[in-house]
Amino acid sequence: MVARLTKGFWPTVARLILRNRILILFGVAAFTVFLGLQWKNMQFSNTEANILPDDHPATIQYNTFKGIFGEEGNAIVLGIRDSTLFTPSKFNRWNKLSKQLEAFPEIDFVVSTDNLQVLVKDNDKQEFVMEAFIKSPPKTEEEVDTLKKHLFEELPFYDNIIYNPESGTIQTIAYLDKDIMNTSVRNEFILNDLADLVKNFEQETNLDVRVSGMPYIRTWNAKSIVDEIGIFIGAALLVTSIIFFFFFRSFRATIISMCVVIIGVMWAFGILGLFQYEITILTALIPPLIIVIGIPNCIFLINKYQQEVKKHGNQALSLQRVISKIGNATLMTNITTASGFATFIILDSDLLKEFGIVASINIVGIFILSLLIIPIIYSFMPLPKTKHLKHLNKKWIDMFVNWMERMVRHYRIGVYITSVIVLVLSIIGIYQIKITGSRIEDLPKNTHYFKDIRFFEEEFDGIMPMEIVVDTKRKNGATKPATLRRMDQLGEVIEETPELSKPVSLVNLIKYSKQAFYSGIPKYYQLPTSQENTFIMDVARKSSNDSDLLESFVDSTGQTARVTTFMRDVKIDRMEEIEEDVLQSISKFFPAERYSVFMTGKALLFLKGTKYLVKNLLLSLALAIGLISLFMAYLFRSFRMIIISLVPNLLPLVITAGLMGYLGVPIKPSTILVFSIAFGISVDDTIHFLAKYRQELTANRWQIKKSVYAALRETGVSMFYTSIVLFFGFSVFIISSFGGTKALGGLVSATLLFAMLANLILLPSLLLSLERSIANKQVLKKPQIDILPKEEDNIKDK
Repeated sequence: MVARLTKGFWPTVARLILRNRILILFGVAAFTVFLGLQWKNMQFSNTEANILPDDHPATIQYNTFKGIFGEEGNAIVLGIRDSTLFTPSKFNRWNKLSKQLEAFPEIDFVVSTDNLQVLVKDNDKQEFVMEAFIKSPPKTEEEVDTLKKHLFEELPFYDNIIYNPESGTIQTIAYLDKDIMNTSVRNEFILNDLADLVKNFEQETNLDVRVSGMPYIRTWNAKSIVDEIGIFIGAALLVTSIIFFFFFRSFRATIISMCVVIIGVMWAFGILGLFQYEITILTALIPPLIIVIGIPNCIFLINKYQQEVKKHGNQALSLQRVISKIGNATLMTNITTASGFATFIILDSDLLKEFGIVASINIVGIFILSLLIIPIIYSFMPLPKTKHLKHLNKKWIDMFVNWMERMVRHYRIGVYITSVIVLVLSIIGIYQIKITGSRIEDLPKNTHYFKDIRFFEEEFDGIMPMEIVVDTKRKNGATKPATLRRMDQLGEVIEETPELSKPVSLVNLIKYSKQAFYSGIPKYYQLPTSQENTFIMDVARKSSNDSDLLESFVDSTGQTARVTTFMRDVKIDRMEEIEEDVLQSISKFFPAERYSVFMTGKALLFLKGTKYLVKNLLLSLALAIGLISLFMAYLFRSFRMIIISLVPNLLPLVITAGLMGYLGVPIKPSTILVFSIAFGISVDDTIHFLAKYRQELTANRWQIKKSVYAALRETGVSMFYTSIVLFFGFSVFIISSFGGTKALGGLVSATLLFAMLANLILLPSLLLSLERSIANKQVLKKPQIDILPKEEDNIKDK
């Protein structure tokens, strides 16, 4: 019944399009203008990608931490490793820089040598007071040397916070106002005001200032993404237009196709603005993706038009057949491609969900544009000249088609043996793949901010914060000697871990208090004994300045304390080992019945987020395969045809995964994306081939061999053209400075190349090998929806 209802659908669509050409063009123009007006709503991402869902335990713990201690990733660090800094002029200029920073409203407060406070005991009042580290600007080198010696040798509290005693590196820490952390104000301050301050300082002193911190990295990272959008769009247009012209040797066809995809790009930006989605590292890929995916639609439509013109020279009939014969098959291929992207919608990650929504909508949009614009534009133009049709008779094309037919006809056993050998080798390679990755691994390696990350890792053991929250379950429990000793023992374990920095906690402040109590003598920088603790804490309670310091380390009730450390850029497997070691130490030192302790922080969220993402992306790949299998089952009503259609599309995925294992490319969020995207695109060729095969099968009265060769000859050229365009189109992403984007481009290109060979050689071979059983059992029953309408002109063509 569905088949009867849809039998005349595409001829009707063809008539509607060709009879309402002007109206449709005005409609496309109006909708394009409407989406163009939405561009003003586009916004670049100022927030960090939220990978984990809100109800994930790691997210809940992190939000609990922020509720007690506030945002932990709002520090910008500026560092200098240069002995000439310790001269009066340069040292005073460095201190002036911190004053200039603190004057900006975007800065909450600054910790530097300029405003460093020294904790001392006031013997008269019997309380601790804070005195300025620098009472007046030093005028001689001796005064600077005295300050340096005092800092490096007598103030261990600031070790690894303000200075590195081994290299002599000094750093200033500027804490951004937490209210601007996820706004464009942060970007403007870092890219303009901070950049100017640092530039002026470097010009005046000839010192090299290194700058880093999570807000700084996020801002420059976002700028790099925005800068690459234009490069990708330009490169994709250039590459696809050159290849398109090389195949068709027609400026007219090339310009028409470029106009279609450019409108598609305008729609892509408009839909981003319409939904008010932020431009992230993934959504930034959508405009060039639309170019790369849209050009194959143009190739199939224009190639069919030229083939029809060559057959009979009737323009009206040619355009009608383009829409009615290719329209449905192209719709199905675009739906399968969109399905590959749409599987990301089911994930809890906002980053992937938005990417899936916008990509799938735009893929359907570019199909509609191609189907409307190309036939309408050609209807206003004269018939293609003979020179425009020459590409259909090129010798190298004939040679390529003949080679495919020869392989399928005479070397099927060799094709199967080769496929099995490649499959086995690929499976061996898959077992060598590791699930890994790091927080900064995919960042542009040649940028100044990446080099500065490495600098601070070397000098201060990392910039990714990791927090341990200790809930003592009773008021003022954090300051009890037993709790302090346990925290100190945990700190020793952290300090012994090479990838973690020296921890900072209430323990450091208590040690500093004891040092101050004993007149600042460095050897007393240690936890007080039980006897000392009584009177040291008594002095501390009288000290208002000490209370201000306590706020950074414990909550207002004194019940919950934090231990802060920073992690180097390490692989996920090592990160898991570190987490396990620290958790074992926590369970050893903090009995569960007396303490509630958990780990959190940006470093741990990245670990949990990556594992969660990989797991869910594998689920999306399985869903994509399942959806397309159901789609094939709906079309062909045959289990064997499902297997035949899936084998040439799953084999390339296995080959790519095997190559990843051999080449040492790990499974991580940026590489696992490849499989869902590539599968959704590669199955398009299968649908085009099987669509033409079914048409030939009907016309040739179920003669499978004759139908396979006819389908191979007609669709082989278009499949080759589109695969080459897709290969080079996705290859443009290799020029990206982001490792993840490079991997995405390279791996998708390789997978699509393997898929082309599988669909042109393995797929026809499988159909021919199963010829007798398929013919006998008639597994290719009439589908519920005709992929290509059976019109009377099919017989005329024959």
